[in-house]
Amino acid sequence: MTQHVERAFFGSFFHAPEYGGFEFLKDALIEVDACGVIGRVVAKDDPEQARLMAAYRECGVLTELGEGRFGLPGFVDIHVHAPQWPQAALALDEPLYLWLEQRTFPLEAKFADLDFARAVYVDLVEQLLARGSTTAVYLGSAHLASSIELASICAERGQRALVGKTVMDDPSANPEYYRDASAAQAVEDTRTLIREVEAIGRASWQGVWPVVTPRFIPSCTDEVLRGLGDLAAETGAYVQTHCNEGQWEHDVVLERFGKTDPYALRDFGLVGPRSIMAHCPYLTVEEGEMFAEAGAVVAHCPMANAYFSSAVAPVARFRAQGIRMGLGTDISGGYSPSMYENIRQAVVASRLLETGVDAQRAPDERGGLGGDVRVSLAQAFWLATAGGAEALGLPVGVFEPGRAFDMQVVDVKRRDADLTGFGVFDAPEDRLARILYLATPDNVRKVYVQGRLVRDKDAE
Repeated sequence: MTQHVERAFFGSFFHAPEYGGFEFLKDALIEVDACGVIGRVVAKDDPEQARLMAAYRECGVLTELGEGRFGLPGFVDIHVHAPQWPQAALALDEPLYLWLEQRTFPLEAKFADLDFARAVYVDLVEQLLARGSTTAVYLGSAHLASSIELASICAERGQRALVGKTVMDDPSANPEYYRDASAAQAVEDTRTLIREVEAIGRASWQGVWPVVTPRFIPSCTDEVLRGLGDLAAETGAYVQTHCNEGQWEHDVVLERFGKTDPYALRDFGLVGPRSIMAHCPYLTVEEGEMFAEAGAVVAHCPMANAYFSSAVAPVARFRAQGIRMGLGTDISGGYSPSMYENIRQAVVASRLLETGVDAQRAPDERGGLGGDVRVSLAQAFWLATAGGAEALGLPVGVFEPGRAFDMQVVDVKRRDADLTGFGVFDAPEDRLARILYLATPDNVRKVYVQGRLVRDKDAE
């Protein structure tokens, strides 16, 4: 046995190393070292494979996926409101401002209670892992202690995570019962969060990182936005916020500053190579060029955009401009914690952007963009895996040497979720399509993060 190999995995794997395509690794052997990093992928036709498998089997370090099971990379969900998990699927027909005032803010205020916060956060992390999301970017509540607790839970449960404390300090825009005491306190709390979460991350085996997190411009004073921008520059921390999410936000920012959301955020020092900008369907070509030049990331949340943006983000144009992108569930603006659901919705939404939606109008009057605006299933799969990894600058999302071994094992022969297709249309692209379009949480049997088994439904 090669000395550095801690575990080896044999089976057939799907991944998407490049945007627009996928690769099927049939009967491959993946070697993983003691740090959970892939050392080598040994193909079926490699003459060394049989000898290596025999050696690893004898030493008890070989895991075989088994018949009817396929390995997929762990998903990278780059936009999740952790305290909104209890309201998922609720009141999605309300305008954004009412949804926030009547549902979200009262709920998030409850996270001052650490016992309540822990109960919700433990369940959320487990639910995401159970659906194959091995990396997540979280917005916590406006409470420092419970946001740090969320980071601790991610470390304990084995999910790689980026965690922020949501900042919302403007007395004129936020309820008295739920907001930061002052701009100075919000910046200081964020500084503390950075220090505490970095310590949690250093002690974890999979990695946890802090995120500077202004909720969005309408919730924040100029003072706190400037202070958070300075803090991000000082510490090099990730930044996340909402940008150009909907018409209301767009109009509020334009009236307040005389410029749009992306430029206002840039001028506060919040747009850079570690900035994750959620939604962005209103991003113009010029603003997209600025994002690409700055290295900013767009978190595409197709399900949530349908409810609160009244627009479809032009993914194909963003990609053509060189903007880094990943997918986000946006719990609870998006009702589902499943990245499978958001992969599907990314494809569907792009079709509507292409054609328009009003069948009572002539085809050229329906509002569709036409042209090459579709997001293919393979492209959406890339966004959920390698794209999210690229967006965050993390070595995950692909089964390649030097990347962390994050894997979900999908069983296509479950009694109530049979994805085999009865032996018809069995080309690799057909098998992958059935998995991505039809998989349920029951199909995801095992989940590995950084080489460690963190969920095992076969043992439950």
